[in-house]
Amino acid sequence: MHPNDGFRELDRQECLHRLARAPLGRIVYTRQALPAVLPVNFSLDDDGAVLLRTAADSELTRAIDGVVVAFETDEVDTGTHSGWSVVVTGMATVVTDPSEHSRLCRVGPRSWAPSPREVFVRVQPELVTGRELMGGRTMYGTDLSA
Repeated sequence: MHPNDGFRELDRQECLHRLARAPLGRIVYTRQALPAVLPVNFSLDDDGAVLLRTAADSELTRAIDGVVVAFETDEVDTGTHSGWSVVVTGMATVVTDPSEHSRLCRVGPRSWAPSPREVFVRVQPELVTGRELMGGRTMYGTDLSA
């Protein structure tokens, strides 16, 4: 990022802090050899892994188990032209350990569309990046937030 482009890079800890506050995100994966994006609710585990809860037999579960995915969340204020975005890239795996599944039933995300048989998907945070758009900056003496 260029120092005057209006963006500020977020470090890993700041990214994880913002992720923990966000109610929704987007899982980015491949479907039929094409990019696919699906909005999901989520939570963060103690190690910073993104946790999803979904139907065990869903297309999403089949598509992302054992593959690298991206997960993105953001917050935008169109009035002030400011906001932030965080992207987590890593391996997605269905949680199969019964004790881990029980733990996540207590502390993990709650599904907004419950299913009779649900699984948890963990996205290990191999790469965590983020940036913040600083609103109201000026360029050549012109206020861009007006």
